[in-house]
Parts: sequence; C-alpha cells; structure tokens
Amino acid sequence: MTFDVEVIKKDFPGLAREVNGQVITFLDSGASSQTPTQVLDVMDHVYNDHYANVHRGVYTTAQEVSNEFEASRKKIAKFINASSDKEIIFTRNATESINLVARAWGDENIKKDDVIVLTHLEHHSNVVPWQQLAARTGAEIRWIPLDSETRLDLSNADEILKGAKVFAFTAASNVTGTVTDVKELCARAKAIGAISVVDACQYVPHLKTDVQDWNADFIAFSAHKMLGPSGIGVLYGRQNLLEKMPPFLGGGSMIEDVTLYGFSPAPLPEKFEAGTPAIVEAIGTAAAIDYLNNVGFEELLRHEIQLTEYALDMFKNRFAGQVTLHGPKTSERRLAVFSFTIKDVHPHDVSQVLDESGVCVRAGHHCAKPLMRVLVDGDVTGIGATSRASMYLYNTTADIDALGDAIEKCIKFFAI
Repeated sequence: MTFDVEVIKKDFPGLAREVNGQVITFLDSGASSQTPTQVLDVMDHVYNDHYANVHRGVYTTAQEVSNEFEASRKKIAKFINASSDKEIIFTRNATESINLVARAWGDENIKKDDVIVLTHLEHHSNVVPWQQLAARTGAEIRWIPLDSETRLDLSNADEILKGAKVFAFTAASNVTGTVTDVKELCARAKAIGAISVVDACQYVPHLKTDVQDWNADFIAFSAHKMLGPSGIGVLYGRQNLLEKMPPFLGGGSMIEDVTLYGFSPAPLPEKFEAGTPAIVEAIGTAAAIDYLNNVGFEELLRHEIQLTEYALDMFKNRFAGQVTLHGPKTSERRLAVFSFTIKDVHPHDVSQVLDESGVCVRAGHHCAKPLMRVLVDGDVTGIGATSRASMYLYNTTADIDALGDAIEKCIKFFAI
C-alpha cells in the first residue's frame, strides 16, 4: 500500500462529517481514533454471518467465531512480538489491564513499606490502581520527575528506584507526546528486581512495538486508539508471571472445575477472561492491525514526523508569545500530540471556539492531573488544563493550517 493520505482519508467515513457547515478537522485521535470501513465491515460480517458465543458451542457457527476470536489473539501476539498467544489477555480497556496487574500481582507481592515508582507523565489509569494498592498494603509511592521539556529526568533515578518492586511508566504521554525510552526503563527495573508495567496506549498505534526487545513484564493498550473498536483492551504479561498470579475476576470461562467447596482456575489465557468476552471487538482489533500493517509503520512514522515538525514550526513562528506549547520542542522521540494554552483563556472556551470552525480538539486535564500540576505556563506552575490536538495517519498539514487559523480566530475573539 502506497502511503497516500488523501486515499487513506476516504477509508474513514467519520472524517466526512460536517459541523457548523464545515467538514470536520479531526484532531482528537489521542482520545479515540476514527475507524476505517475495513474494520467496520469485518465486524459487520461477524454479526451478520456467523455470530455466536465463543468456547461454548460445538455447532458450526460457534466453532467458526471461536476460531476467528482465537486467531485474533494470535495476530495481536505477533503484532507486539509476544513469545506466545497465552501472554495476550483480553480486557475491557487498558485501565482494566493495569488494574488486573495491580490486583492479581500486586496483592500477592506488595507488602507494607515496599516501593512503587511512577512518573509525572502518567495517565490516571497508571496512577490510581497503584495508589489503591499502596492504600491496601501500606506501600510507598515515589515519582520520577520531568525536565523543562517534559522528558523524564533520570538524573536521580537510581536513588528513586532503590528498593522498588514495581516500576510503572508510560511509553508515550497522552498530554505532551513525550516518548520514553521503554527499553532502558525496563532494564532499570530488571536490574533492581522490580517488575515493569508499561502503559503503551499512545505508543502501540504509532510505533512498532516489540515486547521482547523491551524485555517488559507487562504492557497495556486499547484498540480504540489504533483504528479499532472501543470496549476492548489488551494486557500482555510475561507467561511465567501470569501463571503465578491468581484470577482477577471469577465466573464463567475462567475455571477448570467448580465444586460445592471451591474451584480450580483454567490455564492461560482463560484464567483472566471471566464471562463472555468482547468477541466482535477482538476480531475488529485484528482487522485494525491488518490495516496498520498494510499502511506500514515506517511510512506512518515518516508521515507523523512531518506533521510534528510542521506543527512545531507553526506554534513557534505563528503564535510566539501568545500560545504556550507544553512538551518537547523537537520531533525527536515525540508523537504528533500538542497540548497548548492561550493566555487568560480557559481551554474549554478555546475548544468551543475551535469547534465553530469544525476543528475537533480535546480540552481538560486529559486524565493526568498530577502532570497538570507540574506543567509550567509562563512563570506559573500547575495549569489545571490544556487544549490538545492529537494527530494520526489520516491528518495532513492542511489540518494543521486549519488548527492555526482557528487558534487565530480564538485569540482575536478574546482580544488578547
């Protein structure tokens, strides 16, 4: 497939939507990406032609959909280079994936005064489950701080990580676009005998992921940020760790046997998949992987670097002194995610004014309040919220121009 953005855009029916008489400029893929017809068609096919529950029936339709469901697991395992499809656990979302680790691994292994290390870049999904674990056990939480460009400041990391049993960190920030050195961070965890838990939600859709090269213990990601459906997430876990962990939820599917006096859990991966799974969504995730593989991650990266450099240049030269951009100032180890603030204008107001031009950006704290409290806007630390434009394979430099024009209208509207 030749990387042609105009051709790619035609695969996404949602991008043809008009708002206020204008075709939308969709710049909120960091929250949820649009879904191509190729994925929608696959999911429709399952519902229309062979929908049934999985792992229950022996009739033809049930066998067909069960085979397709498990083929999706194998495809996901290959996509992130897991050593076995038994290391792929289907969850509702990445949040549930991290909660599963914090409960099933954490409750068994974390004790009073043990250390859990997080970073200031984290989404609440990779903060609150660990805070809950610390509250249950009496563990201590420590934080890796940031430098002036919102990259991890590892100058004192050895001291912060000393004695840690968990190092949980993002592979890429949903607020600043910062891409961390996952392989190095996993190595630091391994060196002190801690497990690594990687929030890879923003990374997996944009950059080739290799969990074996990372040497990660656990990673979490969601389909809805990578052209797939909502309602399904993935937990990758190292097999030897998963086998030692107790089930997270109890019920159907996750048992080997049940008696009046107890139960024995099923082998991996069923042990962690209680109840009817997101069947069609899992198959849709595999279809999204097919689409991304067809596009090619090298081409995708090249395209996103071009978008990033174009946008950084716009913010620097067009809005110097008027707009503060939060995040790395170069395209190196950075996603096309741009959180910005306009002096004396609330981000929600910015988003509403931009919407009048059909420009879709997110406004708020982006489920990252600890990060908001350390960001700097001028001489002020702790900004509360930002507006965020996040881009993907279907965006163009014309979309960035539309963003710039809308920001300019916003500045004039509020007479800054």
